[in-house]
Amino acid sequence: MTAIAPLHFADPREAAGLAAFLRRLLHYDRAAAVRLQAGGGALAVFGRPPSFEVLAIRTARLVDPVDLDVTVSAGELLEGVEESAGKAVVPGSVTGPPWAGVLPPRGGWEPVAGLPSADGIRGAVAAAVTEFRARDEALPEERRTRAERDRIGREIWSRTLADTGLPLRAAHAAQSLGFLPRLPAEELPVALFASGPWLRLRTPYGSIALRTSPMSLSVAPGTAR
Repeated sequence: MTAIAPLHFADPREAAGLAAFLRRLLHYDRAAAVRLQAGGGALAVFGRPPSFEVLAIRTARLVDPVDLDVTVSAGELLEGVEESAGKAVVPGSVTGPPWAGVLPPRGGWEPVAGLPSADGIRGAVAAAVTEFRARDEALPEERRTRAERDRIGREIWSRTLADTGLPLRAAHAAQSLGFLPRLPAEELPVALFASGPWLRLRTPYGSIALRTSPMSLSVAPGTAR
């Protein structure tokens, strides 16, 4: 196998941002894999935290143009990130999970109106978490099962955010993965886009994408930036 040259980030802080993203993914799945795609001077890292059933995307600018498309272990990639040096050593490829073959499209994204501000999104997530805890605590002992808790969770997190069609679980994923830090509104613009069956919530810190119809593994791999 041909060794992949280390990736050098245009801003060393992007190495720290990538490392933080990988740590959060590994929190939800210790065996997580990520797909890396790079073209020109941009890198996109795709992951799928299983609790949320969405794709998480972290992008970074590179010093040198790179042509790369590989799926690797998130843990091994994290070990190869040198934050102080602003670079990352790419580990050997692994057999990708099914989701890695069905990525969002490269283009065709159109704005979707009606998305609340970052504060509004965080508020909706907080209200959903509060509701889940209250309903969980109200369950009688004989119904306090994993199946019942999963049913309540699916009901709450499948609700849409305002009138956008974006499930609350996508907003929850964005917050949990560090894409919605508590910053003044003018420093944290958020936007929602649609392309075919895909929706994408974008912030300066990363994106959350998901299909509004079931995935088909026959779809050709794509990329998102």
